[in-house]
Amino acid sequence: METTEYYSERRPVSVGEIDGRTRHYGEFYGIDEPADDRPVLLVWGNCQAEALRIVLSSCSDLPYRTLRVPPVHELTRTDMPFVEHAANSAAVFASQPIRAGYRGLPIGTADMLGRPRSQQKSIVWPVIRYGGLYPFQVIVRHPSDPSAVPPGVPYHDLRTVISVVEARTEFDEWAVDIASERLRAAAEWSVEQLSMRERRDCDVGISDVLLGLGDKAAHTINHPGNEVLGELGSRILGALGCADPVLPQRELLGNIRAPLEARIIDALKLDARVREAWCVDGESVGQKSIYAAQTRWYQIHPEFVDAALSRYAELIDILGLTS
Repeated sequence: METTEYYSERRPVSVGEIDGRTRHYGEFYGIDEPADDRPVLLVWGNCQAEALRIVLSSCSDLPYRTLRVPPVHELTRTDMPFVEHAANSAAVFASQPIRAGYRGLPIGTADMLGRPRSQQKSIVWPVIRYGGLYPFQVIVRHPSDPSAVPPGVPYHDLRTVISVVEARTEFDEWAVDIASERLRAAAEWSVEQLSMRERRDCDVGISDVLLGLGDKAAHTINHPGNEVLGELGSRILGALGCADPVLPQRELLGNIRAPLEARIIDALKLDARVREAWCVDGESVGQKSIYAAQTRWYQIHPEFVDAALSRYAELIDILGLTS
């Protein structure tokens, strides 16, 4: 059955169904009226999409209004009438590269652009991952549970993975020595990986600015700083013939901030301060407690150890984490 037939009816959410999340996405769910009559610029993707939407909407001469929508990984089948309505309403579709049939739903980039009432203009922008500041930090998925993340923080650490493989159980054995040239090579590798994906999938890129932004480039590997979002926003707005954005005072993706080690600062010659602990929603979380929790988690979920070793074999080799 065709997607447009299956999801043809958009039903506004009734008053009794309105919870905080629904209210947050009120226009998307049909409970709030549009703020104005400008055509829609729909920004589509993961958590980076909402941050970028805020940046784009700050443009003083933007001839579009933006629409707050849930990140794609939160969408369910019951959301599809609202997704279709948003897609059909959009004059511009700015999307990260999302695979067709993502999570079993027609919400990938090609799915959205392939609708009969497709957008007049589309701009594909990258899923930003930069590990130069956090070379051991990775994201690992496994088909047995695609949304699973380890405890403490939603990131894996290759040092913890390797310590599990090598049966090193003491935290004192965790912080292995890495030569500065290997840390620089890991940063360059991270940029090149993103650049390769940009060349393959995107209309605009951002990889060229990451090394030059120092510690302002990212809070974690997938939470870019405001300067990165601002430059990406400028490039998208430039493609639309608009002025530059105005960045907010608050860090849009700063709710989780990873430790920044002195050896990284030295290797990359950064003008930055050391951060010894994680900061999660304003609370300090020590690396030792996360190491302990994640080590226990890997005992229950060894498939994620294997997935990390396979997915990041090249990075593990660059860092020299195994003998």
